[in-house]
Amino acid sequence: MESLGVLLTYPMDSYLEEELSKRCKLFRLWETPPEKRREFLRANAATIRAVVGNTAVGADAETIDALPALEIVASFSVGLDKVDLAKCRERGIRVTNTPDVLTDDVADLAIGLAIATMRRLFAADRYVRGGAWKAKGDYKLTSKFSGKTVGIIGLGRIGWAIAERAEAFGCPISYYSRSEKPQTDYKYYSSVVALAANCNVLIVACALTEETHHIVNREVIDALGPKGVLVNIGRGPHVDEPELVFALLEGRLGGAGLDVFEDEPDVPEQLFGLENVVLVPHVGSSTWETCKAMADLVLGNLEAHVTNKPLLTPAL
Repeated sequence: MESLGVLLTYPMDSYLEEELSKRCKLFRLWETPPEKRREFLRANAATIRAVVGNTAVGADAETIDALPALEIVASFSVGLDKVDLAKCRERGIRVTNTPDVLTDDVADLAIGLAIATMRRLFAADRYVRGGAWKAKGDYKLTSKFSGKTVGIIGLGRIGWAIAERAEAFGCPISYYSRSEKPQTDYKYYSSVVALAANCNVLIVACALTEETHHIVNREVIDALGPKGVLVNIGRGPHVDEPELVFALLEGRLGGAGLDVFEDEPDVPEQLFGLENVVLVPHVGSSTWETCKAMADLVLGNLEAHVTNKPLLTPAL
């Protein structure tokens, strides 16, 4: 792939960056100041035939239009909300992502966030570290996860994996998706509000599209209620973040475990002091094992494209 010019949009993985540098002619977009990037792309447009992006910086219409030689966009993620798929389809640009290899990690984190939120693990940790256990006695009682009804928005690969894990805790499973899944006995709800009203833990695991933007709004949050817990391992814009903050501050929602946010890395500071909220910095797939598998999949797709072989994980 020595002749393949690759635009890496963001410093997403050191192994991937190193391998791309060895195998291709690599351009690192972030090394150019934002105000000079148009000029940078214009200067290298004839060479750049591939874009490798992720959930932070993908390939928007402006970037695609600036690269007339672009042939493939390989996303270091499952979600493709940072890729202008309509523009790629119009130009005949191939698109790949990294499904399956990160499913276990994201599903593990979803369950972990639910348990950490309901058992107040991080607040209890601070209680010990701050000397309060010795000074004030035992920590307050919390809520169990086992046996609680878990509602899942989106029963795709990750949703299924979450459901299987929750079942091991004796949790009844219900879900919302665009259509009912014929191969499961999980209870289906045709609206997110109805799902939220009938579960204790609501987990967001769907793809981000125009239809799922703010799929968790005030009505859904109020249906989940003051004893309910929201877990988001999807994308930040799935949740109306100001409404979520208000609900937590006002006690209209029982708690939240959040891996993603609307304007990352900015997180509402009102959440920082709340014991019933667990915040992690978009680490759903961030393990050594999974990041290497994702990187290898990106590299394999680029290799397949260059050698005219079938793509490993075509998304478009």
